[in-house]
Amino acid sequence: MLEGHCTCGSVRYRMTDRPLFTHACHCTWCQRETGSAHVLNAMIESDRLELVRGAPVEVATLSASGKGQIILRCPDCHTALWSHYAGAGRKVAFVRVGTLVDPAACPPDIHIFTSTKLPWYVIPEGVPAVPEYYDRTRYWPQAALARRDALLAR
Repeated sequence: MLEGHCTCGSVRYRMTDRPLFTHACHCTWCQRETGSAHVLNAMIESDRLELVRGAPVEVATLSASGKGQIILRCPDCHTALWSHYAGAGRKVAFVRVGTLVDPAACPPDIHIFTSTKLPWYVIPEGVPAVPEYYDRTRYWPQAALARRDALLAR
């Protein structure tokens, strides 16, 4: 089980399973939104994400796709905890790895949108990197694909 919280500790959560897959997204939108070189999102089924304390607020924001996203933030310190993107809807949460108690437990499985990564950012050897998005059947483990299929069948 992986646990996380916002900066002030008002909202605490836990993931009851391993993430499906973890993205380091280097698109310019994520750079601007996070104020960093990339965002690091661990994808997990929303029903495997439990609130332990507090209640995040939902903030509807724009996205590069034009379809928007819902970012769940602490109502007190406004830390972004996870998002729901239009493609997966509310069935999948994109947890901000930096909010985990042990963010080292969720290294990126892939770096995406590297065509716009900052030139000084060095992607570690051995980690897949693609210029834009990717074909999940090529990169996701079979167990994660099976979990995704089961989720979409519900």
